[in-house]
Amino acid sequence: MGTVKAYSTKTKGRLYEVWYTKPDGARGHDRGFKLKRDAEAHLATVEVSKLKGAYVNRSDAKATVSALGIQWLEQHRPKITASSYHSVESAWRIHVKPKWGSYAVGAITKRDVQAWLNELGEKRSHTTVARVRDLLAGILDHAVEDNRITKNPARDLTIKKKPIPDEVFLSHAQVGALARTSRHPDLVLFLAYTGLRWGEATALRVRNVAPKARRVNIREAVAEVNGKAVLGRVKNHERRTVAYPDFLDAAVTAACTGKGQEDRLWNSEEGGYLRPGNAASGWFAGAVKRAQSADKTFRRVTPHDLRHTAASLAISAGANVKVIQRMLGHKSAKVTLDTYAALFPDDLNNVVDALSRQRLEQLGETDL
Repeated sequence: MGTVKAYSTKTKGRLYEVWYTKPDGARGHDRGFKLKRDAEAHLATVEVSKLKGAYVNRSDAKATVSALGIQWLEQHRPKITASSYHSVESAWRIHVKPKWGSYAVGAITKRDVQAWLNELGEKRSHTTVARVRDLLAGILDHAVEDNRITKNPARDLTIKKKPIPDEVFLSHAQVGALARTSRHPDLVLFLAYTGLRWGEATALRVRNVAPKARRVNIREAVAEVNGKAVLGRVKNHERRTVAYPDFLDAAVTAACTGKGQEDRLWNSEEGGYLRPGNAASGWFAGAVKRAQSADKTFRRVTPHDLRHTAASLAISAGANVKVIQRMLGHKSAKVTLDTYAALFPDDLNNVVDALSRQRLEQLGETDL
């Protein structure tokens, strides 16, 4: 057990201090209590926290979010892609550090963080709010691991719901029409039937293609960071192999012809990374406008919508959720289902019909 002692100061008079043994055997010392009962209560709290394995040194709890945040960013930088780090660093610099940087981790309450997120949600998108919440929570997770705080006040908080996106799914005919009006028709077809992300497709090299097996190996991805195209790792670090249909043989062969193993399949006219062309004057936006001129029902699409189209066409062709997950490189089948659940057919009738057929086959009509 610890002890409570009185001591005198010139300015504040009589105060109390607490002495105790820390879990590591060192002597702990907290002082500045005006009342003896407050010092005794603090000592009791320390002893209980030691028994529960939840002891926190008061001086450790004074570490600021700013100091721990810088450490967290440096530790996680090698683990994420350049574009992801840029987004996280921006969230830190613009939102988290200005609000919480000067706070001691032990002084942050769940109520205060929730109020901040609610206020932020009125001005910022769901994605931004989710990113800053997760960043602050990640920093405070480290504070918990270092025994600076016992609980993370940024965990289990609610934020504004993400709006349901109005995804566009093109038909086979519409994909063909868009490709014909495009400056890069083979790339449009490739995106619409493989589901690759834009950065994955434009990072593909000849050595990543296996024409006989009709496979492409996704090993790198191009990301835009501060307006510059940067080659980095695949999202979620999930290297994967994706198949393409036989009617893309000519397109893939054309993209590889006359190139070395390290050359990219698709480049800009200047030889650099091909940009998505989403701007009003961009090549892709121009193709969409021309397709709309020929077909008034053709909706505005982006290169990323070709990824949704690939999923839609594959599902309509009978692919199951695990196949779609692997094709798109989703981290889990749950992500795939959450995104495309409405596109999967209702299999209830198929299940009961299959059960009936199986029972007939095993038992025979005479046994029914």
